Amino acid sequence: MNDLLERLTKETLLADGAMGTMLHSHGIGFDKCFDELNLTNPAAVADVHRAYIESGAQIILTNTFGANRFKLSKHGLEKQTVEINKAGVELAKRIVAASFKDVLIAGDVGPLGVRLAPFGRVQPEQARAAFSEQINALCEAGADLIVIETIADLHEIREAVKAKKETCVLPVVASVTFTRDDRTVLGDDPVKVARALHEVGADVIGVNCSGGPAQLLRLLKQMVHAVPDGKFWVKPNAGWPEQVGGRIMYPADPDYFGDYALSFREAGARIVGGCCGTTPQHIAAMRKALDTAPEINPSHITMMPADEIIEAAQEQPTQLAQKLADGKFVISVEMDPPRGLSTHKLIAGASLLTEAGADVINIADSPMARMRMSAWAVCDVVQRRVNVETTLHFPTRGRNLLRVQGDLLAAHALGIRNVFVIMGDPTAIGDYPEATDNYDLVPSGLIKLIKQGFNAGVDHSGTSIGQPTNFFVGAALNLCPPDPDNEIKNLRRKVRAGADFFITQPIYRAEDGEKFLAKNESQHGPLDRPVLIGVLPLVSLKHANFLNHEVPGISIPDDIIARMEKAGDHAAQEGARIAVELIEQIKPWAQGVYIMPQFSRFDLIAEIIEKVKQPESAT
Repeated sequence: MNDLLERLTKETLLADGAMGTMLHSHGIGFDKCFDELNLTNPAAVADVHRAYIESGAQIILTNTFGANRFKLSKHGLEKQTVEINKAGVELAKRIVAASFKDVLIAGDVGPLGVRLAPFGRVQPEQARAAFSEQINALCEAGADLIVIETIADLHEIREAVKAKKETCVLPVVASVTFTRDDRTVLGDDPVKVARALHEVGADVIGVNCSGGPAQLLRLLKQMVHAVPDGKFWVKPNAGWPEQVGGRIMYPADPDYFGDYALSFREAGARIVGGCCGTTPQHIAAMRKALDTAPEINPSHITMMPADEIIEAAQEQPTQLAQKLADGKFVISVEMDPPRGLSTHKLIAGASLLTEAGADVINIADSPMARMRMSAWAVCDVVQRRVNVETTLHFPTRGRNLLRVQGDLLAAHALGIRNVFVIMGDPTAIGDYPEATDNYDLVPSGLIKLIKQGFNAGVDHSGTSIGQPTNFFVGAALNLCPPDPDNEIKNLRRKVRAGADFFITQPIYRAEDGEKFLAKNESQHGPLDRPVLIGVLPLVSLKHANFLNHEVPGISIPDDIIARMEKAGDHAAQEGARIAVELIEQIKPWAQGVYIMPQFSRFDLIAEIIEKVKQPESAT
């Protein structure tokens, strides 16, 4: 133990990358028990170990991540727990011996795959016994250290470290994984985790899996600040996984990992490597980077100031927020929730729009006051099934102060971060005109509650809600109002409340939007918030006439009406061409568009998106 810990004071060691990713690339399905391969297909495991050693890894993890009695029981292998773990160490030892290189073997211990009390039925002593059984087998077989990794529950990893302390004297790495919010699944932040692992006796404090290198660098800095004299281990995924053509892909390439290897070392990591999605190529890039740049004296590591630690923990921009901040022209598309239980058409439409290039899907909440599935449930379904970010429409009408705040917490718990605050349609026009239509907050008041309350960690009464929310808040804007001065007054009120961006009602003349924004600028200066311009593609002459004559706030020019009439049976295609022309006119002065499909014509919207995005792909 002392030899390794002393070594870590002088150099940063490089660990290996993903085992599961590489075994899967050998044609082994994820439904198989990877740990059993130590007995049934040791050649496949050996190939992975050998590849990482040849890439420059100084520490390799045994193929025993899931080799505990709970996980093995799912494959009927719980009686072979000791045999599988010992075989994993012995296999790694043979590969290391054949390589003639100075490589350490880490006995790999993953989560039990069960919940511990009080959130599950497994008692702490049962968990500790399972960890002890596995760790003892790894130690007896000759592992050089124990790595307890990818644990999401602080209670569980405490029991694992205690089990190791009771079982053997090898050094132990205790590594936790976090969600996108920089919290564990039970809500513990990296500062609390680092201190807890230090107190329980972990020799090296780790963070692994989670998101990509950028997130883990942020987490590492907070953990180093919490335990300045600690030693740290970092193994990030190759970015957040994406589903492409039915396959799980990771976006971060080897060169990117090479750059971050140095950043991790500069931030205080003493062992670095890769987790899910990483390959020998990623490790080779990290090896090259570490060998090229001189080693850093740990005493020269710059600590992150406390105020920056707090800011980093809260600074989690949504994809929509990031794209707008980067000046990208964003395409957002509105979808209505289903009127019944089936979400199949919704998923199919959202998939088509996403494949065409939509940046975000907006989910309306009871449009036209008609009964539909709750919008935040639909957002959750779309984000999970389609893997695209959503924006939740959040009307104040029909919600009292209690429900507003409860619904916000529910949305955040489901991973919804973009919200579009609106008044909502009056119930008098919908399915249930007798329904309650009261509200406690106007949109500007709700924006203020979210941005100045929830995002600061307090509710409307000033009571702490614990972890602050991180909502990116949009507000409505009418570019063709009957009273422009009053609309500008409302606009300024929403800006002061903290609105992050604006979505407008549909327009059919680009100059209408420019004219309104110019009027606001003449009175208050340039609007310093992104604006997504509403675009509602026409599908027929009847549709155009209805909007023009019966929908307040919409004015369609005579020349467009004439074009729709002339198009005849091809009116829908003509409406799509008109929308593309309008968007091209909008691009120079707006930050994006908000497209509203009519009559579920998602195919037309997909064509519009592809045509609008085509110039970008050609440049």
